[in-house]
Amino acid sequence: MRLQLKLYITIGTAEYFQYDFSTVKAATNDFSEENKLGQGGFGAVYKGTFEDGNQVAVKRLARDSGQGDQEFKNEVLIVAKLQHRNLVRLLGFSIEGSERLLIYELLPNASLVQFIFDPTKRTLLDWEKRYNIIKGIGKGLLYLHEDSRLRIIHRDMKASNVLLDAEMNPEIADFGMARLFNTDETRGDTSRIVGTKALHGQFSVKSDVFSFGVLVLEVIAGQKNKRFLSGENIEYLLGIAWNSWRNGTTSDIIDPILKTGSCSLDDIIRVIHIGLLCVQENAIDRPTMASVIHMLNSFSITLPVPAEPAFFMHNNINPEMPLLHEYSSSTGSRSRLSQHSINEVSVSIFVPR
Repeated sequence: MRLQLKLYITIGTAEYFQYDFSTVKAATNDFSEENKLGQGGFGAVYKGTFEDGNQVAVKRLARDSGQGDQEFKNEVLIVAKLQHRNLVRLLGFSIEGSERLLIYELLPNASLVQFIFDPTKRTLLDWEKRYNIIKGIGKGLLYLHEDSRLRIIHRDMKASNVLLDAEMNPEIADFGMARLFNTDETRGDTSRIVGTKALHGQFSVKSDVFSFGVLVLEVIAGQKNKRFLSGENIEYLLGIAWNSWRNGTTSDIIDPILKTGSCSLDDIIRVIHIGLLCVQENAIDRPTMASVIHMLNSFSITLPVPAEPAFFMHNNINPEMPLLHEYSSSTGSRSRLSQHSINEVSVSIFVPR
C-alpha cells in the first residue's frame, strides 16, 4: 500500500494513522459514483481498495466544517477513543485543504437499510437476527450515552447508519460526527440536522431514544417511516403502529416474513411496545437506553403504557397519495407503497428535545 505516514498514535492497543490524501483518492477511484456506498447527513461514503488489496470505507465529510487541521485532528482522536463492539472501528483520517476524510473498517454486509427495506434480502433476517440487531443498536447507543469517556448524542440515528458485519451483527456508524463540525454549521446536508436543533431546541439523549424507537418499528415492519394513506387519514408508520397497538391489532404491522417462523408473536409485540415507549411525544416520558436494554433483556418486566407518539397526525386524504396495502403473502412486499416522505433521512431527526 502506498501510504505516507504523517501521524501515528496508539490508544490502548489500537493504532491510528493519518493517510496521504492522494493515496485515498486513488483507492476510491477519485471518489467515483461506482464506489459510492451511500450518503449520510455528514457526507458521502465510498469503498476504497488500496494497492495491497486492503479494503476500507471512506467518509468524505461535507466541506468547510470551519475547523483548522490541528483542531480536526484533535476531534478525530477524541472520537477514536470510543471503542465498542457495536460501533464501527475508525482506522484513520486524511486532510488536504478543505478535504476531511475518515477511514473506517469496511463491513461486508453494508448497511441495514439495504436489507430491511429490500423485499428479497429482508427474508434473510428472521426474528432472531432482527432481535439481535435491535439489541446491538441499543447497546451501542447506551455506550455512547453513559459508558464512554464522552457523553455522545448521535443525532442522526437511522437504518443507513447501522452497518452489518459478516454475522449480521450491527455496528453504528457516524457516531461522534457532530463533534467534527461547528455547532453553527448550516451548509450542505448537515443543515437538516443542525437546522432542526434551531427549530426545536437542544438535542438530548432522548432524541437518540426516539430515533431508536423508529428503528425498532422499521425493523419489525420491514418498512420505512414514510407517509401512507391508511383509511381516510395520512399517517406515518409510527401512527399506524400506535393505532394498531391501541386497537389490539399490533400483529398487523409485523412483517409477514416473521409470522411464518417459529418465533413467538407475543415476543415481537412486546418489542413493538418498547419501541412505542421510545417515540412518545414528551421526552421525559421516554425511557433511557439503560432502561430499554433492561426491558429487552427481561421479558418478565411489566411495561408501562405508552402515550401517543410524537408527530402523530391525521390529515385529509390526498387523492394522489398511494394507499397502504397489505403485504403480498407470496412475495412479502407491499404493493403501491407511498414514495412520499419528509426527506431522505429518518423522521427521528425532527425530535423536539
